[in-house]
Amino acid sequence: MNVPVIGFAEGEAGLDWLGLTEALAAGHALPKAKIADTFLYRDPDTLLSRAAWIDGMGMAVKSATVFPGNPAQGKPMVNGGVCLYSDTDGMLEAIVDFHLVTKWKTAGDSLLGALRLARADSASVLIVGAGTVGHSLCEAFAAGFPAAKQVVWNRTTAKAHDLAAQVPGLAVAEDLEAAVRAADIIVCATMSSEPVIKGEWLRPGQHLNLIGAYRPDMREADDTALRRARIYVDSFDTTLDHIGELKIPLAQGVIAREDVLADFYGLERFAPAPEEITLFKNGGGAHLDLMTARFVLDRWRAA
Repeated sequence: MNVPVIGFAEGEAGLDWLGLTEALAAGHALPKAKIADTFLYRDPDTLLSRAAWIDGMGMAVKSATVFPGNPAQGKPMVNGGVCLYSDTDGMLEAIVDFHLVTKWKTAGDSLLGALRLARADSASVLIVGAGTVGHSLCEAFAAGFPAAKQVVWNRTTAKAHDLAAQVPGLAVAEDLEAAVRAADIIVCATMSSEPVIKGEWLRPGQHLNLIGAYRPDMREADDTALRRARIYVDSFDTTLDHIGELKIPLAQGVIAREDVLADFYGLERFAPAPEEITLFKNGGGAHLDLMTARFVLDRWRAA
């Protein structure tokens, strides 16, 4: 059996951001995914495998190896691959580049949330965080909101200028509070454990899109932001009990479970709220990796 191995460049050549959001929406119209994660350790190294099965789409196992000693040898610390399997007979259909799937899944997830929750006439997008994900978000949100001006803020201003040098038209904000107050869409992708976005800075009609927090002790927005916003997530299963952004305020009674209004399996409940603040938490999950990998394979075959 000749199984294709789809590398980053050849896989990305056939992709577009709006097409991916349509594929993610279609994937959530299928039966709910079964997902499971496993971790194996050999100090200081880690093997993480995330598996998903969607009836009607197939199966995927995304494996990531984390070797902290690699950078000293000139190698990436995180590597891996995505194995995609047929839904009908379980045969291996493709091996897809790990970094390709991660890039498009992460930014596409947040773009889908924004397209459903932000005002269509949003005139400005603030990217908070100038790392690798921030670069992907510039691409994705330029496709989703082509008329909007893009601005980036980073704790280290020099890094924001580095990103702006790579992205045409991207402006750099020096003051975070002023930038948040001015933006229509705020997309936050930091590694902060303490909130960087304060709810008192927000105004009705804005959309806040949170990506960075992924551990139980991490948050990017404070309690006031959560209390003031209409809250949505990509997946109840991967956010509510696992990520500090919601886990902490839920445990402390800052918000109640019913305040989290819908996930992508209830996309019909996503709607802009021009007189209110909308908040979307991107938690990820293996089912989104599966949907993205399937989109990559379908586009690769079509090309």
